[in-house]
Amino acid sequence: MPTFFNAQAGNRRVWAIAIALLLVYIVWGTTYFAIGIAVQTMPPLLMNAIRFLCAGAIMLAVALWQGHALPTAVQWRNSAVVGGCMVFLAMNLMGFAQKMGIGSGLMATVVTTMPMWLALWSRWGGERVPVTSWIGLALGVVGALLLALEGDFSATWLGALLAFGAPLCWSIGSYASRRLSLPAPAMASAAQWFTGGAMGLVVALCFEPVSALGQVSAKSWAAWVYLLFFGTLVALNAYLWLLQNTSAALAGSYSFVNPAVALLVGVALGGELLTGWVYAALPLIGLALVFILYGKALQARWSRRGEMAPPAGRGKRADCRLTRPG
Repeated sequence: MPTFFNAQAGNRRVWAIAIALLLVYIVWGTTYFAIGIAVQTMPPLLMNAIRFLCAGAIMLAVALWQGHALPTAVQWRNSAVVGGCMVFLAMNLMGFAQKMGIGSGLMATVVTTMPMWLALWSRWGGERVPVTSWIGLALGVVGALLLALEGDFSATWLGALLAFGAPLCWSIGSYASRRLSLPAPAMASAAQWFTGGAMGLVVALCFEPVSALGQVSAKSWAAWVYLLFFGTLVALNAYLWLLQNTSAALAGSYSFVNPAVALLVGVALGGELLTGWVYAALPLIGLALVFILYGKALQARWSRRGEMAPPAGRGKRADCRLTRPG
């Protein structure tokens, strides 16, 4: 009976991970399209700030309704570290990089370095990162690079510096969320988003007039609502859960799957055309996921084959004994 219940628990965990990955892969892949619509008439810094402040307030209400206690002083501090890195720094560095002239192709490629950084921090922190995960991450970056070849690779020195800082800050925040003492998941999300959004609001008020929100179109507001509920409350919660329950490589694999999903969304909704690079990139991304998802199983299978193979030269010696004259 215990074995049966353990198997059931294992199956539930596998399904939970699969659903969380699909949410992060698909929903975050569609947010590229939604962000493009939202920023048509909405200031980008204010858009992110009010998005995460609202998401934090909603999650705070949910956490209190679930009976969770408010974070302690230490947990508020730790949540501010995570929210400051992921919500405030990473999101706004990306926005400033685009304002500084970073092309879409370069931005999409730079973002794929995030899981590499996260895996590196995990390795330095004492966690074992399998060789197959490193291979998968490298294949994913190459696949995303091929997808981005049709984009704009223009850059300025300052813009490039900010662009590379965005995934670096996101990876630091992701790793911190795995290591620091945080409150219960719902309350942790609330604290991280609220503190990160508050930091973002301070910066936004220095660069963007609040009066600009009065000129936002209904289409942009609809995209913002989609980003709030699906991009943040659904997908970001799923990602934060993955960080606590899976490997760093698997949790970060969204960064090279999202561009593929974004491209397919652009084809379906934006009338974009597929090029030859897509047909080379998508198999690489698929192979990357195989290495990350099934790397341990593949490695174990290769090890078993190596153990079963006869030592070199043994077969030849046996043949010599059989054919030796009597």
